[in-house]
Amino acid sequence: MVIVPTLLRGNAARDASRHWTPSVPRGITTRSVGTIKAARHNATIELYQSIDLKNQLNKYIFQRDTPTIRLASRPQIIKEVHMAGFDKRVSSYEEALAGLEDGMTVIAGGFGLCGIPENLIAEIKRKGTRDLTVVSNNCGVDGFGLGVLLTDRQISKVIASYVGENKLFEEQLLKGDIEVILTPQGTLAEKMRAGGAGIPAFFTATGVGTPVAEGKEVREFKGRKYLMEESITGDFAIVKGWKADHFGNVVYRHTAQNFNPLAATAGKITVVEVEEIVEPGELDPSQIHTPGIYVDRVICGTFEKRIEQRTIRK
Repeated sequence: MVIVPTLLRGNAARDASRHWTPSVPRGITTRSVGTIKAARHNATIELYQSIDLKNQLNKYIFQRDTPTIRLASRPQIIKEVHMAGFDKRVSSYEEALAGLEDGMTVIAGGFGLCGIPENLIAEIKRKGTRDLTVVSNNCGVDGFGLGVLLTDRQISKVIASYVGENKLFEEQLLKGDIEVILTPQGTLAEKMRAGGAGIPAFFTATGVGTPVAEGKEVREFKGRKYLMEESITGDFAIVKGWKADHFGNVVYRHTAQNFNPLAATAGKITVVEVEEIVEPGELDPSQIHTPGIYVDRVICGTFEKRIEQRTIRK
C-alpha cells in the first residue's frame, strides 16, 4: 500500500475536495521513485513509503477501471493503476501476423525442428504470402516447419547456414529456383544479434579466403585478416518460446533457446508463440531470456514438436 500525503499548489487548492480522473500516462508521470507529478492540477504528490514497483504493478496494472485519486488535506491511498499498451497478448494467429505482406523479410527462430514457431509458419502458409526472404538456420523438413512454405514456392530467398534434411529445399537450390545465401552458423547468429543491437556491421575471421568472402571487405587487425559482415534485420521475427507473461517477457526451454533469442531482437515486429502465458510477476526476472521490450505480440498455442531424427533402441 502506498500512502500519499498531498501537497497542493496553484489551481489544485481549489479542487481539494473534488475527484479528478487523470489521463494515464499524460496526467501522471513518474519523476522519481518518490514523486509523482499530477500535471493537470499543478500538484506535487510525494510518496513517503517505499514502493515495491513489481508487486504494485502486478497487482494493479490490469484492473480496467479508470483510476481516481482524491485530492484532500490528509494522506490518501492510490487504489489502482491502469497502464495501457503493456499487454502484448493476441487471440488469433491471423491477428498475430497482421501486416505481413508479399516481399517482406521474415526471421525465424529454431534449429532443425527444435524450437520452431510451427503455428506461425502454418499461418504464413494459410495466408499465402509470397516472395518472402526467410532468415533461419535451416529451412525445416519436407512437409513441416519452413518446408511447408517451399511447397507453394512462397519463399524466393533463404539466408541460412544449413540446407538440412529438406529434399525439396535442396532440389530448388540446385535448380536455381530459389536464391540461397549460405552463411557460417556463428556468423548468422551474430548477424541477428548485431541487427537487434543496432550494429550495422562487424568483422569476423570466419570465411576469410573462402567463397564466403567474395565481394566483401577484408581488413587486417593485429596481423590477422577479418571479413566484414553486415547485420540482419527483418520486417517480422517469428519466435517459439516456452512461457511468456502479458508484457511479452519470454522464457525458452533448454535447447529451444538456439536462434530464438537472437531472432526476437532483430524484427521490426516480433511475434512469439508460447506453450503457456502466465500472469505478470510469475516469471522469475533472472530467468527471462527475452525482455518484453523486444516483443510486439504474444499468442498461446499447441505444438506437435515433431522429432527430426528419431533414434530408438533396437
